[in-house]
Amino acid sequence: MSHFRNSLAIALFFWLSAVTATEQIDIYIRDDVYEDYLKFVDGRDVLSITEFNSPYLRRDVADMVVLQQALALGGFTKKFNYIPGKVNFRNTKMLENGELLLSFDSYWLTDAKAIADKIYISDPVIKKGQYLAGLFASPNNKKVFAVTSVGQLAELTAVSTPKWQTDWQTLSTLPLKQLVREDEWLSQARMVHMQWVDFMLMPLFNAPSGHYQLEKIHLKMVPKLAVLLNDSRHFVISRNHPQGKAAFSALNSGLKQLRASGKIELIYTRAGFLVDHAQYNILNTPKTVD
Repeated sequence: MSHFRNSLAIALFFWLSAVTATEQIDIYIRDDVYEDYLKFVDGRDVLSITEFNSPYLRRDVADMVVLQQALALGGFTKKFNYIPGKVNFRNTKMLENGELLLSFDSYWLTDAKAIADKIYISDPVIKKGQYLAGLFASPNNKKVFAVTSVGQLAELTAVSTPKWQTDWQTLSTLPLKQLVREDEWLSQARMVHMQWVDFMLMPLFNAPSGHYQLEKIHLKMVPKLAVLLNDSRHFVISRNHPQGKAAFSALNSGLKQLRASGKIELIYTRAGFLVDHAQYNILNTPKTVD
């Protein structure tokens, strides 16, 4: 009898361990984004945060906050286990085959549509016409900071990747000296820091000085100069993940509630991302917000 009880106890232990393991869903996140996310949250429950003034809240951190609050509002209660690292386009393949539930970094609609048979695409979190990107360069690159008109870009080089179709297509329409391809974001930033390339596009963020620093990389935004990336951004969820359908239903429900309350606009505005377009010299022709 004691042998039976021991066997039952062992079986129960492993069953409980398996249940506990499935309660959390692994999410891969770029390490610098995760560091700023932790600084922004600062020990608070992310689901209950209503005060968003923080120097650590930027567009990709705002994505994390919006996504989690929307999922919770929609009734999706699974917990996430964040795995930080040098995230790359491997994540898209993991989404397609169901190894990854969702991306905490929103996708351009153009990019999402390319894999629409493998993913669910949420309602827009950033509407078409809202996304202004800043020109970021080494603070020592004087020719970039002298730019005031689109014609002056003919003397400059930029870096991006065609895997971000909206970024690449937008930069391709500008009269650049050269558009360099580099698929890894960190390598792009390093190239600009080293002045091997003149500038890259990055989201506007909440830093009056315009400085962006990551490890030894130091970039600075050209003041009041921007490029319109004329596409909407959406969260994507794997169709092949066992929790995919439930997460997608909850997410869209929650996003509608956040949108109706004005919270989406508030969070991205506090992040310094949503700005008054009239205050910027937009180098390409702006379009009306849908």
